[in-house]
This record gives sequence, C-alpha cells and structure tokens, in this order.
Amino acid sequence: MVLYTALHWWLPVRDVRQRHTALAAGATFLLGLGLNQIVLLFVHRPRPYLAGVSHLVIPPSADWSFPSDHATAATGIALAFLLHGWRGRGGWLMATALLVCVARVWVGTHYVGDVLGGFVTALVAVTFVKAAYRPGTRFDTALTSLF
Repeated sequence: MVLYTALHWWLPVRDVRQRHTALAAGATFLLGLGLNQIVLLFVHRPRPYLAGVSHLVIPPSADWSFPSDHATAATGIALAFLLHGWRGRGGWLMATALLVCVARVWVGTHYVGDVLGGFVTALVAVTFVKAAYRPGTRFDTALTSLF
C-alpha cells in the first residue's frame, strides 16, 4: 500500500488531486504510526502467542500488541484515498487493508482488538490530516511540484 501511494505520486500528473492524496496518505501514515508509539508508552498488552492464545506462524515481534501498526498504516492510507475523493482506489485499498487486518490476527501476532485499535488510530490521524491539510498554499504548491 505504501508502494501504491508512492506510485500515485510518481505517475504522470493528470490531476493535482493525485499529489494531494499521496501527500495526505503519507502524512496520515506517519501521524498514525506516531500516535501508536505514544499509545505503546501507556498500554502494554502482550501479543497473543506470548499469552498462549495462538500459535505464531511468522517471526515474533519485539514490541507490544496494542495497537496494530499494520492496521493503522493500511487503513490510514485507504481512508486518506477515500476522504480525498478517490472512491474506486480507496475502496480497493480499504479491501486490502481489511485483508491485512485479518491476516495479522490469523498469523497470531494480534488480537482483534489490536487491529480495531489500529483502525481507530488511523481514523484519528486521517481526520486530523484532512482538517489541517490546505491545498493551494505555498507549502503545498512547493511539495506537489516536486519531481
């Protein structure tokens, strides 16, 4: 999904909204993961395989379980595309994000609540980015005209 966002930036620009969306998705991604790090300072939930609830089928993670960074990143990118008017692409990305969330539970590295927490973090991040992002400012014009 990160690669798709990068491709969205690098493809020939037919509509400046393409670049606005890529910037918003990147900002949502970074803000969401930053918010997760703050949550991790206060919430220390062991992963399901450490609690004996599941069997791990991938290499173990060193950090706490809640919230899921994968869920935050995937749903944050998808929500950014949806909120910036790319319904078709956003819909496919949201379906992919759902698969990422299900996979994180299936492989035994997260509880369902962890991916739901990641979704909430992404929702907070995308709401903040959508409210703060101002297309057409000098800063925005400088960024969207890069490359």
